Amino acid sequence: MRNLVALLLIVTLAACDSSSGISGPSPEDDTGACSNDGQKQFVLDGLYVWYLWNDLLPANLSIDDFASPEELVREVTLTYGPQDANGNPIDLFSSVGSLQADVEFFGEGRFEGFGFSWRFVDPASTEFRITRVFSGSPAANGGLDRGQRLLSLNGRTIAEIEAAEGVGAVFGANDTLTFEMERVDTSVFSVSITKDIVTIDPIPQWRLIDQGQGVPPVGYLELSTFISTADAEFDTAFAAFGNAGVTDVILDLRYNGGGLVSTAELLGDFLGGDVAENLVFSRTEFNADRAAANNSTAFFARLVNSVNLSRLVVIATRGTASASELVTNGMIPHVDVAIVGDNTFGKPVGQIGLEFCEKILRPTSFRLANADGDGDYFGGLPVDCPAADDLSVPIGDDLDPNMIAAMSYLNTGACPVVAAPGGQFKAQGAMPESRPRVTGKPERDFASAY
Repeated sequence: MRNLVALLLIVTLAACDSSSGISGPSPEDDTGACSNDGQKQFVLDGLYVWYLWNDLLPANLSIDDFASPEELVREVTLTYGPQDANGNPIDLFSSVGSLQADVEFFGEGRFEGFGFSWRFVDPASTEFRITRVFSGSPAANGGLDRGQRLLSLNGRTIAEIEAAEGVGAVFGANDTLTFEMERVDTSVFSVSITKDIVTIDPIPQWRLIDQGQGVPPVGYLELSTFISTADAEFDTAFAAFGNAGVTDVILDLRYNGGGLVSTAELLGDFLGGDVAENLVFSRTEFNADRAAANNSTAFFARLVNSVNLSRLVVIATRGTASASELVTNGMIPHVDVAIVGDNTFGKPVGQIGLEFCEKILRPTSFRLANADGDGDYFGGLPVDCPAADDLSVPIGDDLDPNMIAAMSYLNTGACPVVAAPGGQFKAQGAMPESRPRVTGKPERDFASAY
């Protein structure tokens, strides 16, 4: 079956929806199709058929040049896929992974891990900070919390680990680790944490923000990932928004790396179904060989609880990607959209899912564009109101700089005063009438979850 997905997300998973003309061998196949060579051949064949840039692939690629199907998809797409002006590969997303893990994540929001997300304070730093801890996870039970700094793992400093195999490799290779943590108040503690099944709540919070008598409240919704378990929660939140007369929505996607296209389209309908019914939400375009049979256009559909949206503020970071960008970009032609925080990641393409031998091949297979044809934002969608992601403040709190910036825009039409380089302050101007499109190499996505 073929599944449409907008991003390679937490723990190297990708996203999904629909069916393909290529199917893989089952584990019971006794013809050798699930041998290592059989799997490599399936992956190579899948790339020739479905890869978005299959016209760049040499016709004489041999499976003998690769040790495994995982190595094949990685090396072929990085070597022969498109590159930016500096010679850096653009396709960082094609992969082979576990079918069971893929299904569990996108169907149930479940993955095996410690249960937190993190980032370095900047791309050049080894200061490791916790951005989010998933409720009920091993990390939560171990006392980890937003804003804490990881000092060491099993007695090794983060600088030592990064100079060797990297923190991600340590998390992936160990089921139990001893975490030495520094709290926001600078106190230090150590705890041993063992991986377990983590279930993600796709909508950690939503609420109505009161604006005073006679003024409709603002709807606020934080979405952690685009998975199917979000669908029913959308209906509950937007029913409350509609009943309260909400016309302005703050959509917090700051750590949302993507997910299901179907869930992104559903969110688009809740946001835009009332004001843009039957207008284009997005266009999905495959390679020249697959275009006639697979290209499609998604139109806004009015739902019972679609809101009468006037303005949408999206809170973003460099970890906001794929399906998150699809929704943001899809709304731009139809309502007033402002991005607060930082530029997004830059992933205007998606993967399909091709199942084989208890694995799933997810080649980058389609590009996404909005009603205006804009869809080449490999450098990210540009921020309108820069704001810091202050890890010492809870996400969505009244003192959260991103919320302050979002409410400033909604109340005044301008960004708030922000700190400028050198410690001076400057006032951000009113929103630009047209939004420039940024192209180039994707920024490093330095927010990750394990």
